[in-house]
Amino acid sequence: MPSPRRSLGLLPFAALFCLSAAACKPAGDDHARAAAAPAPEVSVVRAEAASVPRLVDLPGRLVPTRVAEVRAQVAGIIQERTFAEGSLVRKGDVLFRIDPAVYRAEVDAKTAALDRAEATRIQALRQSERTGTLLEKQAASTAQADIATAALRQAEADVASARAQLARARIDLDFATVRAPISGRIGRALVTEGALVSQSEATKLALIQQVDPIFADFNAAASEAGLLAERAAGRDGPEVRLAMPDGSLHGDAGRLVFTDVGVDPGTGQVSLRATFPNPHVALLPGTYVRVRLALGLRPGAVVVPAQAIQRSSAGVAQVFVVGAERTATLRPVRVGALTDAGWIVEEGLQPAETVIVEGFQRIQPGLAVTPLPWRSARSAAAKP
Repeated sequence: MPSPRRSLGLLPFAALFCLSAAACKPAGDDHARAAAAPAPEVSVVRAEAASVPRLVDLPGRLVPTRVAEVRAQVAGIIQERTFAEGSLVRKGDVLFRIDPAVYRAEVDAKTAALDRAEATRIQALRQSERTGTLLEKQAASTAQADIATAALRQAEADVASARAQLARARIDLDFATVRAPISGRIGRALVTEGALVSQSEATKLALIQQVDPIFADFNAAASEAGLLAERAAGRDGPEVRLAMPDGSLHGDAGRLVFTDVGVDPGTGQVSLRATFPNPHVALLPGTYVRVRLALGLRPGAVVVPAQAIQRSSAGVAQVFVVGAERTATLRPVRVGALTDAGWIVEEGLQPAETVIVEGFQRIQPGLAVTPLPWRSARSAAAKP
């Protein structure tokens, strides 16, 4: 019979043997448990072939309808700025006031010069009338009559010259009040009160941009521009929408107003311009946007819900497709435009194939799944 001390010494070896046996347990048991686990449930739809609008997205940039640089037309010191920077101004609104003292004095001087010329004209007129009377009585010579007539015409010319100089002086006085040349949104003031401006340097005071409506300039390939020939034929052009940087669409549709008459030989593209209403000034000049043109209908397009499209780390569009044995397969696809029905799949998917819409977090490629019909938020809200 072994001694108690020897028995106690064998206990650590027995525990180690038991742990080793547990570690050496066949790995097939884990796979068996995984195979025995129920397949995760996913929401699926069948890819449908439908007639959808043919949409073309083109990069573009917003530009103002009109741009006016407010500049000084007379020299002087800025006394007052009367507008709020960034506000809307109307044509004719006062923007700046230049010190008018010099120009008001010039108007007074030219007014006095006109009065003097008018007095000289009246004197010459009376002298001409007297000389004419004396000539009829043969009390004056013809030469004297000619001199009097010439003096009258010279006096009349002096009056016209003085009147023109007075008008110019009044224009300069009016230019001392700088007004808005167009209606639009004015930017920041480029000069402050006390600044000296000069008409010789054409000092820039502010910038006004008319942004309602607003233009979107973009380019299209010559092949695409050929589809826009309906406008040149006098028919209504395609519907034009703006896709904003966040993916949303501008609320108001636009219209095509300009198509260049030639193709750029360097790029093979044609310049286009569309106009959009912008009453709330939500669209700002200089913004880069995508111009979306609806060029008729595209029959037989494969459409899947927007949620079904996944993006890889490299930016490649992918979808999970459920095969005949209910296994999930990850497949790269090429997508086109996003419509109200979902993404148009250009390549990589056939009509009637089953696509996973929800439940990506619980699956991986090659895993068996339990497909369930997907209900969109719209259909769920419509169900009583």
